[in-house]
Amino acid sequence: MGGGLSFILPLILLAGMMFFMTRSQKKQQNERQTLLDAMKVGDEVVTIGGLHGVISEFDSVKKTVLIDCEGIVLEFDRAAIKTVKPGTTVTNDSDVTVVETKEETIVEEPTTIETSDNDETKE
Repeated sequence: MGGGLSFILPLILLAGMMFFMTRSQKKQQNERQTLLDAMKVGDEVVTIGGLHGVISEFDSVKKTVLIDCEGIVLEFDRAAIKTVKPGTTVTNDSDVTVVETKEETIVEEPTTIETSDNDETKE
């Protein structure tokens, strides 16, 4: 009977480990789903690819998110969002900002081409 008990004890330990591993995975999945459900327009996000931006629009039919990355709007699946930082506001200005740059004046020094007088033409 001691041999049977020594066989059952590792199986019980293995089953307990599997139970706790799946439990933690389900907990992480629930936290992630809560994070994705709590997203709103204006939240700052980071995608799984490392792209940083601000949510500008949701598409509940296609389950996608439009992310504004400094003026460039890209469409991603909701599942591509890795982290969400709430509290950022999006302001879309209709005014165009003109950025003036100061042109640099480059003064080039004249180059001299030296020719040798030793060149003789053969006839």
